[in-house]
Amino acid sequence: MATKQTRLYWNPQDKRTLEDSSGNQIRNVSASDLLPMSLMGCSVHDVVEILIKQRQDLREVNITAEHTQDDTPPWKFRKIHLKYQIIGKNIDIEKAHKAIKLSEEKYCSVYATLRDVIEITDEVEVIEVE
Repeated sequence: MATKQTRLYWNPQDKRTLEDSSGNQIRNVSASDLLPMSLMGCSVHDVVEILIKQRQDLREVNITAEHTQDDTPPWKFRKIHLKYQIIGKNIDIEKAHKAIKLSEEKYCSVYATLRDVIEITDEVEVIEVE
């Protein structure tokens, strides 16, 4: 079982600085945005690796998350909808769907943690480039 450490630094000038387990830093992100960002980050890693193994000519992946939260404290998440934009040459949309499904059902730890408590949906668009 792997144990990792992440950090948060706060000061009046910079506000929040987050540091991941590799030392990468990000500043002043809304705390509630971190959950969908974590889901997107976990998923994109898997989707890219799977599509490359499927010999897809992948150039770029963009993911947008639309998330719904309660209007009152503690502003619980109710739904996250991921919109995948897969950009490349001759990308097979069925392989893109399969890569996303494998990420969701087998590989993405964030998805596995959230799927029983938040409704997570997705859609995919393939954009052809030369």
